[in-house]
Amino acid sequence: MEWVRGQSIGHGSFATVSLAKPTNHSSGFPPLMAVKSCGVSHSDSLMRERMILDQLKDCPEILRCYGDCFTIENGQKLYNVTLEYASGGSLSDRVKNSENLRLPESDVRRYTNSILKGLQFIHRNGFVHCDIKLQNILLFSGGGNDDVKIADFGLAKESKSKSKSESKYEIRGTPMYMSPETVAGGEQEAPSDIWALGCLVLEMFTGNPAWTCSDVGPLLMKIGVGAEIPEIPGKLSEAGKDFLSKCFVKDPNERWTAEMLLDHPFIDGQDRTTSTSPRNPFDFPDWESEQPIPATPFCLPEFDSWTGEDACISPAARLGKLVTGETSDWSDEDSWISVR
Repeated sequence: MEWVRGQSIGHGSFATVSLAKPTNHSSGFPPLMAVKSCGVSHSDSLMRERMILDQLKDCPEILRCYGDCFTIENGQKLYNVTLEYASGGSLSDRVKNSENLRLPESDVRRYTNSILKGLQFIHRNGFVHCDIKLQNILLFSGGGNDDVKIADFGLAKESKSKSKSESKYEIRGTPMYMSPETVAGGEQEAPSDIWALGCLVLEMFTGNPAWTCSDVGPLLMKIGVGAEIPEIPGKLSEAGKDFLSKCFVKDPNERWTAEMLLDHPFIDGQDRTTSTSPRNPFDFPDWESEQPIPATPFCLPEFDSWTGEDACISPAARLGKLVTGETSDWSDEDSWISVR
């Protein structure tokens, strides 16, 4: 594929990102792309990123890679990777430009849903992103709503389950998003991405970083030592609070996975509120609530096929009908009981 380099739109330690246009408009590639370039002597990280993106190319929630090539520009040999161009910028830009520097919960839910789908795909394929943060989530417009994709796999690595070599003590990523196990022991696996996701979600909610600390040293001590976790604002919905609490579990073995979080009430759109969400069918939480919650009809369309009747009745009543075979009389409203 041949293309023409345009203006620079970003840069990192070794690489720069520029706009690019294909010279052949009938090539099947989009009219505008992003090209990430660096000198050949510093191209190992970018080459690894390109190989990882190639293995993750089937996920719509991950930035698409179109290919790579070498060019000689201004007497320097460059290695280039062509990528999707995100016209909406990064999620960091979206937060900074939003009213009161925070996003509405409906947007937070939608963006988090897409990020979790991307993380689930990354982890299932044996990789860890290692640098999940607002700046690495890019916005794409379409269908009336912005959508997001995970980008910048320059620090990504193979997980222990996939890598055949011994992992070295190496800390990757941005300190503000690092997990306790990464800081304390250099362990950086899938649960570390989930901790970083929690920091990202909290920042979308509040417009502020998850931690308030001006010096990296004390910040890492705060993250890696003790039981402190980022403060969860009391103004969030109960579903939002519970979701963040599952991301900010100190023990990585007990932290929820991307797959589990995709089924959380905060993501699936059902505002169910529980004091503790179960990890498996045998992990029953304490259902005691500070305030009485009245029972409400529960509607699930899939129940229609069981009885062929209206699905908007309570689950207990429906199960009772299935067990006894008797049809309940719902016409007498005086016989209803409020369950608290």
